[in-house]
Amino acid sequence: MEIMLEQAEHRSLNKKAGIASVGVAGILVLAKLWAFAATGSLAIAASAADSALDLLVSATAFMAILYAARPPDADHAFGHSSAEDLAALAQAVAIAVAGIAIGLAAVNRVTSGAATGLRAEGAGLVVMGLSVVLTLALVLFQRRVARRTGNRIVAADSLHYLGDLIPNLGAIVSLIAARYFGLVIVDTLVAILAAALMIVGALRIGKQAIDSLMDRKAPDSVEEIIVGLTREHPGVRDFHDLKTRMAGSQVFIVLHIELDGDQTLREAHDVGANLRRRILAACPNADVTIHKDVWEPDSASSRTPRSQKSASPHC
Repeated sequence: MEIMLEQAEHRSLNKKAGIASVGVAGILVLAKLWAFAATGSLAIAASAADSALDLLVSATAFMAILYAARPPDADHAFGHSSAEDLAALAQAVAIAVAGIAIGLAAVNRVTSGAATGLRAEGAGLVVMGLSVVLTLALVLFQRRVARRTGNRIVAADSLHYLGDLIPNLGAIVSLIAARYFGLVIVDTLVAILAAALMIVGALRIGKQAIDSLMDRKAPDSVEEIIVGLTREHPGVRDFHDLKTRMAGSQVFIVLHIELDGDQTLREAHDVGANLRRRILAACPNADVTIHKDVWEPDSASSRTPRSQKSASPHC
């Protein structure tokens, strides 16, 4: 029951993160369009276009979160969690392309000696300040949710908005530096830094998504937890063929345990069921399948998995 409640809480947190992302993007689009109409600033117009892209990406990510949360059905016996990886991969591509475009524009600005174009319009500063506050609050909330649930869509969306946060802060710093210290190069340097962070983060998110789509095994730390729980579980004489894979934030685990062949079927079932509950308590986002085999002492020496480290009791 506790595991089901925790899984429900994770789904709720992921949905709240998606709603917050779409809401913030929508507010920023409207605010920046108003500021553009009031000031005529092309910089604000470009920022509004960027926020419109954010809104599109966030809306797509939210739909993927809703789809991934659907329970298994006749056509998707293992659930829909791979939608997280597909959406995260698409976001990684979009983030990388945006980062490359920002980086190229910044390099072109340096090589061409073009002016930064920053303006100290009152309405523009108000909107920029609002953008920074809302984006920072959203990034902090998304990162807390991603750490709690392991959802890759939320993590990718957080990276996307972090990439927006740095240039927004940099624009304010650059405006002050240019006005009071004559340092017009600051805006360009901030843009290059933001582009680099976006590209590196996109590569990390993309690699994780591709690994999951290719059925890469769970991290060693997760397998070590499973090995430790299984080895210490009462009634389990040995175990073999531990196989894991990731799909989104969900871990699929298949394990063969070896039991005393003289015990009753009910006793063997209870051993497996209790072990499954312990694994789920440590890894709430797991789907666990345990096969029960008869223990053969003569063939047990080479079956235990190579990992022998003790591990943290929670994934």
